[in-house]
Amino acid sequence: MKLLIEMKKYSLLLILVLISFTSCKNEVKKENLAIVETSRVAHLPYYDEESFTPKWITPGTSEEKDFHKIPDFELTNQLGEIVNQKTFENKIYVTDFFFTICPGICPQMTDHMHQIQEEFKNDDDVLLLSHSVMPSTDSVSVLREYANTHEVIDDKWHLVTGEKTEIYSLGRDQYFVENDMGVPKDLNDFLHTENFLLIDKNKHIRGIYNGLNRASIAQLITDIKALKLE
Repeated sequence: MKLLIEMKKYSLLLILVLISFTSCKNEVKKENLAIVETSRVAHLPYYDEESFTPKWITPGTSEEKDFHKIPDFELTNQLGEIVNQKTFENKIYVTDFFFTICPGICPQMTDHMHQIQEEFKNDDDVLLLSHSVMPSTDSVSVLREYANTHEVIDDKWHLVTGEKTEIYSLGRDQYFVENDMGVPKDLNDFLHTENFLLIDKNKHIRGIYNGLNRASIAQLITDIKALKLE
């Protein structure tokens, strides 16, 4: 009888331990989920050069106001409309560089841009901007067809063409999308990169992401939501 009582006590203790472990495990899962759904830091860092060394600046300060900004530009989208910084006034936007006949990385990048479009399609604060690095062949009509094929929402996602000198200068000198640090480039060197950049409402670069990596795209979406709260 005494042995039976002891066994019952042991069984009850084991059940309580298992319940406690399961509860703790669930709490850890919830905590991890909360981390995924929120930003990594209180404020996203700022970037101003090709090494993408983060600069920790407080938004709204004089230092932030004087920090590197994407300058004005004038390009043409898939509707034949002029796209410039007024298009993105008071907007957060994600930008990349592609070309329509790219057989390699571009289709996957476009799929991930489409994923971002769908995530924020009802959010007027967020836009997308894709620059063609082959503007001589990616005319307005070609971009229009590409947009239709990939279900681009015209007022949400701008596919742009224009002067090659302007597009390449923007990519290399302003967005710093290439990682060939210290290697001089000119117009004869093809601009090709998988990087996505996150730009805030004040035209500052706030993040760089691998446009081919699903985890990186998930982080980009999280960071956009964090940026909206600044």
